[in-house]
Amino acid sequence: MTSANLVQLLGGVGLFLFAIRLISESLQMLAGDKMRQIIGMLTRTPLLGVIVGAGVTMLIQSSSATTVMTVSFVDAGLMTLKQAIGVIMGANIGTTVTGQLLAIKIKDFAYLFVIIGALLSFLKKERRLAHVGSGMLGFGLLFIGMQTMEGAMAFLRERQDIFLMFSHNPLLGLAAGMLLTLLVQSSSATVGLTIALGVQGLLPLEAAIPIVLGDNIGTTITAILASIGTSRAAKQACAAHVLFNVIGVAIFLPLMPLYIGLIQSTAQGIGHQIANAHTLFNVCNTILFLPFVGLFARLISRLIPVRETPEFPDVQYLDPRLIAVTPGIAVESVKNECIHMGEETLRLMDAVEDVFFNDKTERSEEILRLENRVDELKRAISDYAERLFRAGISDEAAGFLHGLVSSAGDMERIGDNGKKLLQLYEFRKSRSRDFSTDALQGLQVMYADCRQAVEAAVKSFADPVENTAELDALVQRVRDMEAEFRTLHIHRIRKNICDPETGMRYVDVLACIEQMSYRAKKIIHVNAREE
Repeated sequence: MTSANLVQLLGGVGLFLFAIRLISESLQMLAGDKMRQIIGMLTRTPLLGVIVGAGVTMLIQSSSATTVMTVSFVDAGLMTLKQAIGVIMGANIGTTVTGQLLAIKIKDFAYLFVIIGALLSFLKKERRLAHVGSGMLGFGLLFIGMQTMEGAMAFLRERQDIFLMFSHNPLLGLAAGMLLTLLVQSSSATVGLTIALGVQGLLPLEAAIPIVLGDNIGTTITAILASIGTSRAAKQACAAHVLFNVIGVAIFLPLMPLYIGLIQSTAQGIGHQIANAHTLFNVCNTILFLPFVGLFARLISRLIPVRETPEFPDVQYLDPRLIAVTPGIAVESVKNECIHMGEETLRLMDAVEDVFFNDKTERSEEILRLENRVDELKRAISDYAERLFRAGISDEAAGFLHGLVSSAGDMERIGDNGKKLLQLYEFRKSRSRDFSTDALQGLQVMYADCRQAVEAAVKSFADPVENTAELDALVQRVRDMEAEFRTLHIHRIRKNICDPETGMRYVDVLACIEQMSYRAKKIIHVNAREE
């Protein structure tokens, strides 16, 4: 093999991988926020998970990307292990579509796709057409990369003995497929290279099938890498991916002679036969495992048990890998992190209520920790959103994301007011004269309504309010109480029932509670898409 052949081969592989990435990015931009709706369907059955996993993989042209998303979703708590197994099965099926396309003689029109795609991609004002053009350009480059690889390996026609050993030793072919996929990090590229060798007459079907089977094991390395530094739940999803493919290959290897005969009967050309071998293996493997998904999930849970989470866990949903793989779905993770932030804010409000109205001072430290926690979540959400904006998302997703960041800021302000109420409580207890019983009872009613408004705001992230009139009335009631209590306070000052300095702090308490309810109203209106 000359240096020119090596450069041509590596160039062909690089072009192939670039084309897959270009297709993936273009289709994701076209799909936009619908990707989030697709993933939302995964809450039903493993079979639906298989269908959606296959569909998403066909859409983004990468089982590795789907697997990384799945690991990230499990790590974020968006998906159970049972659901993840269904998606992984579907991803294995979806990735075989690339091989089927490569086996078709569509490559004769590769340059036509490049020409049309390049022209459309320049239409920057027509974004959808530009994305279609980029996808077509990638589609054409995919087959040009294939042709480049075929040309680079033409010199091997006289050295067929190198490949015959794979026919005599399936384990060697299995190892070759694993190693090649590990190196190029793309099962589609490995299958494409195998088809190219087969079409050139260099690789018999008996040698090609073990390589394709090895490719299925090699592709799991991406999931392994994606699970590094994640939760044990995410590591379970990774283990499920590895075991699913390894067990499937272990089942098929002893049946190799029968399987080769079956594949030979499916098509005439070896290119189609290799593509069919890849597809049929993954479909049969999924059919074998699907009835036992529950048992398989329990087995994985036994092998890698999930430990209890700490009281104050780290950021739960903001996985940076999602930004690189699918920015549209990463927006959904910001929404879920806002829900998590809202739950922490409600915990803070409950602790404040216990301290301020029930004198449970043992919860004072908890208030400070939760307030710091809410601040950290706000910073994390803002930083993550900034990276998402730079990554490039649709206008609709950008608007939604902007609303989420704004709402995170409002929740941070609620937390700040909670901390301020703790400071005002400490001032109360340092004075010889506390608030009157009537004043405290009024504040408690006002705070209960405020807490109800904040809870409704947190729920609105997952279930946007269609009619905000009732919640607007609740917030207005808090505001009316603030005005009423302020007036009553002035009367108490005039009658010398409370001293002026304590009275000033009482007004500060009213303002804090009113501000918290006002921030809740803003969140509700943002989530209801109302201005």
